[in-house]
Amino acid sequence: MPTSDHRRCQLVAIPTTVIWEERSVLARMATSYLSSRDLAHVGYPRVVQHQPSIRHNRRVKITGDPTGAHKRWLSRVALTALWWTLALLFVLPLLWMISTSVKNDAQVYHVPPVWLPWPVRPQNYLEALRVQPFGLFFLNSLQYSGAAVLGELVSCSLAAYGFSRLRWRGRDVLFALCLATMMLPDQVTMIPLFLIFRALGWINTYRPLIIPTFFGSGYFIFLLRQFFLTIPTEFSEAAHIDGATELRIFLDIVLPLAKPALAVLALFEFFFTWDNYLGPLIYLDSTHLYPVALGLQLMQSSFVEKLIWPYLMSATMVSIVPLIVLFLLTQRVFVQGIAISGLRG
Repeated sequence: MPTSDHRRCQLVAIPTTVIWEERSVLARMATSYLSSRDLAHVGYPRVVQHQPSIRHNRRVKITGDPTGAHKRWLSRVALTALWWTLALLFVLPLLWMISTSVKNDAQVYHVPPVWLPWPVRPQNYLEALRVQPFGLFFLNSLQYSGAAVLGELVSCSLAAYGFSRLRWRGRDVLFALCLATMMLPDQVTMIPLFLIFRALGWINTYRPLIIPTFFGSGYFIFLLRQFFLTIPTEFSEAAHIDGATELRIFLDIVLPLAKPALAVLALFEFFFTWDNYLGPLIYLDSTHLYPVALGLQLMQSSFVEKLIWPYLMSATMVSIVPLIVLFLLTQRVFVQGIAISGLRG
C-alpha cells in the first residue's frame, strides 16, 4: 500500500509477466525508461523476471505439407532443366563452329557428325588467315566501327537531351516524327540514299557509312531520352542557380550519370557496324576497303573447286572474338543500362 511520503508499487512476479498492483504515472515512466537498479535507487523494489523451468516445456513438433514441398522441388528442377535446354540450343551453333574449325575435310563430311575431332588441327586458323588479307579487313572494321560509334554517341546524346530536359515549341511533334523513322525499313531508303551519295561522289569510300551516324538514330535517341528522364531535375536546377549553361550541365552532370545508357548505345552500334554486310557491299568496290563481313564472303567465293569449311569456320571464329571479349568486359554495365533504359520512363 502507498505511504504518505511517496508512493511505492509492489510487484508480483510470474514466469513471463510482471503485474503491477497499482499503476501510477510515475510507475509507468519508470518501467519504460529506468532499469531495475535505477528503480531500486529511487525507492522502488527491484524488478526480477523469473524464467519458466525447462522441465515444464513441451517439445512441439511442427509438421508441414510434404506434398507441397515435393511439388515445389519438382517445379524448380523442371524450370532449371528448361533453362539449360534453351541455353544449349543457343550455344550449339557456336560449339559446332568451334569443332569444325579444328577438323580436316574428311571429318567435316563424316556421318554421323564428329563433335570431338581427333587429330585436332589448330593450324587451320593460321592457314585460313593467309587465304585473304584478314589483318587489313580487321583494321578497316575497327576504323569503321569506331567512327560510327563516335557519331552515334555525339548526335544521339545531344538530341535526347533536347527532347528530355529542354522545353520548346514543337518538341513532342518532332519527337514523334523521330520515332516514325524507325518504322521505315532500310529497303525503302536504300535506293534514294545511294543516288544521293553517288551524286556527292562518295561511292567507294566510308563516308556513306559513317557520316549518317552523326545525324542520329531514332532508336538510340529514344533509348537515351528514356534514361535522361530518370535523372532528377534538381541537379539541373541547382546548376542553373550557380550560373551553368545548358552545355555545361549536359557535359558535367547528365553525361557522367548516363554512362550505363551510353555504354549500351556504344555496344549496340559497334556490334551492328562490325557485322554490317549490306552497307559495305553497296558502297564499297575496292578490296582493300572491305571490312571483316565482306572479307569472309570474299574468302568463301575464292574457293572455286571446293569450299574448305574448316578454313571458313576458323576465320569466322576469329572475327567474332572481339565481340565476345568486348561483351565480357562490359557485361555489367551493359546489363545495367538495359535494365534502366528499357524498363523505366
